[in-house]
Amino acid sequence: MKRGMMTATGALALMVAAAALTGVQAQEIRLLAGDTGTGGALFEEMAKSFEEANPGVDVVVEEVSYQTIVESLPVQLEAGEGPDIAIITDLGGLSRFYLDITDYVDADYFEKEWGQTLAWLRGGRDTDAIFGMPTTLTVNGAYVNLTLFEQAGVPVPEEGATWQEWAEATRQVAEATGTDFAMEMDRSGHRFASLAISYGAELVDEEGKPVVDDGLRAAIEQFVEWHENGTMPMDLWGAVGGSTHRELFSDFLNANVVLYFGGSWTLAQMDTEVGDLFDWAVMPAPCGPSSCTVMPGGGAMTAFAHTEHPELAGKLINHFAQPENLDFYISNEVEIPSAASQIANGVEYPDASERTKEALATFTAQIPKMADAAYRFQGWRYQRAMMNALTTRISQVLNNELDVDGALERIEEDVNLAIEAAEGQS
Repeated sequence: MKRGMMTATGALALMVAAAALTGVQAQEIRLLAGDTGTGGALFEEMAKSFEEANPGVDVVVEEVSYQTIVESLPVQLEAGEGPDIAIITDLGGLSRFYLDITDYVDADYFEKEWGQTLAWLRGGRDTDAIFGMPTTLTVNGAYVNLTLFEQAGVPVPEEGATWQEWAEATRQVAEATGTDFAMEMDRSGHRFASLAISYGAELVDEEGKPVVDDGLRAAIEQFVEWHENGTMPMDLWGAVGGSTHRELFSDFLNANVVLYFGGSWTLAQMDTEVGDLFDWAVMPAPCGPSSCTVMPGGGAMTAFAHTEHPELAGKLINHFAQPENLDFYISNEVEIPSAASQIANGVEYPDASERTKEALATFTAQIPKMADAAYRFQGWRYQRAMMNALTTRISQVLNNELDVDGALERIEEDVNLAIEAAEGQS
C-alpha cells in the first residue's frame, strides 16, 4: 500500500514536472535578422549561452533579406504580428511598435553606452524609456577600385575632392579601362541623402517638418545629369519602380564600376569576396557645395509590444548587450561599434585584412565631419517616408515621368501624407 502510494505520488510529480517543462518550452523567442554582413549567424551563436542559462527557452533566429525587413516587417507590425525581436534600421519610424524594456535591462549601463543613439529609438518622444540596443554605427561611403585607377594612369582624388571631381576622374578611368560604369550608388534614399545634404539639403527642420529646398533640387539635378551622361547606369535607379531598395555590391565585386557608393556594413563581405582580386579602398567623403558629409546610420535590436514574452525578450536584449557579446559581435561583423566603451577602447578585428582595417579607420574618421542635418535626419520619425519618396520620385525623373520641379512637389506631398496618416493612427 505504501509502495503504491509512493508510485502514484512519483507519477504525479513526473506529470507536474512534465507540464511545467512543457510550459517553459513554449517560451519561444523569435528574432529577425537581415542578410547583410554575417546576417543572423552571430546572434544565433550568442543566444546559446542565454538558452543554457534559461532552460526550456528556445531562441529562433530567422535570417531574411534586408528588403523584407524594410518592406514586409512594418506591414506585419501594423497587424500586431511579426517577430518578438528584430534588428532594424528605421529606428525612429517604427518607434510606435517598440516595447519599453527599461525594467528588464541595466538602464544605467544602456544610457552610459548608447546615450545619444538611444534617442533615435524614441521617435522624437519626450521620454527616457529604453526601447532597444543599438548594434552598430554605420557610415555611408565610397569604395574605389584602385587597380583600375592604376591601369588608367589617372591620379586618385585626394581628401577634399568634390563629387564633380570624383565623377570626372572615374569617367576617365572607365573610358581608359573599358569598365562599364564610372560610379554607382545603392538604390536607397539613405545613400542619396549623403549627396543631398552635402549639396545643402536640410530634409527635415528642427520642428520635425520636411524640408524641400534648393540644396535638394541641386542634388537631384546633379544626380540626373550623371545618369544622362552615362556616369551612372540608367538601369539601376531607373529600371526598378517605387521605393524598392537595391544594393549594388555585386557590380563592384565584378569590377564593373570604378566607384561604388554604399556603406561600412559591407566591409566583411568586401574582405571575403573581393579579397585580393583587385586593390580597393574606402575614400573620405566627397564634398558638395555645402559640406563633405555622409549619412550616419546603424542597426538596433528592438523588442515589439505585441510579444507574448516581454520580460524574456528584454532579458535577451540585455544578454546581447553584455561587453563580451558586444566585442564578439563587432569584431566578427567587422563594423564600427555603437557602444561608447568600444569606441573609446577600440575593438580588435583579428580576421580582417589590413585593407579592411584601414577602411574602418577611414569610415570612422568621417563621423566628426557629418553635418548636423545628417544626424537630425537619421533620428527623424518620418525618415523612411522621405527616403521612399526620394527613391520613387527621382526614379520617375530618370524615366521622364516627372521633371525636377514635379518631383520636388511630389516628395513634399508624399511625406506630408505619410505624417498625416501616422498621426491619425497615434
